[in-house]
Amino acid sequence: MGLKADTWIRQMSLEHKMIEPFCEKQIGKNVVSYGLSSYGYDIRVGDKFMIFTNVGATLVDPKQFDEKNVVEVDASAQGYCLVPPNSFALAHTIEYFRMPRDVLAICLGKSTYARCGIIVNVTPFEPEFEGHITIEISNTTPLPAKIYANEGIAQVLFLQGDEPCEVSYKDKNGKYQGQTDITLPRILR
Repeated sequence: MGLKADTWIRQMSLEHKMIEPFCEKQIGKNVVSYGLSSYGYDIRVGDKFMIFTNVGATLVDPKQFDEKNVVEVDASAQGYCLVPPNSFALAHTIEYFRMPRDVLAICLGKSTYARCGIIVNVTPFEPEFEGHITIEISNTTPLPAKIYANEGIAQVLFLQGDEPCEVSYKDKNGKYQGQTDITLPRILR
């Protein structure tokens, strides 16, 4: 299994629409950087967020998630979202992904945010997953944290297998396949 370089990421994105929209260069002046890097791609967070709240006083249950647990925030006007102290938010990428059948992607938070106590978690992008990525953002600090909309949030690394997998995410009819917005937890029934 090999880590893929910028030339491969560019080719797959321009010729096969693996990443759309695709930014061929790393943009980093006056913003949290995003775009193509040497061995990865820095994704951007959109301007819609869901912040966890205790106002509804419900239980967080991944099998029966109650939407009263989150408050929707539109950050398009101000350009950022404030995540409360010791709190958690969901967001989604601007980029839409179409993963090849023989590729798995791993996403890691950017150091700019990590150095501020903001932890970004994204589960692996499985072979043949397609959609926007739901991003989990934890503010581990005792202070409110600014997350800048339409700027970099995490880096994606692409690992190509020695051969295509027998069963892909698409083959399994993955429950998050084709997501276009922030997707709350789902359980197949």
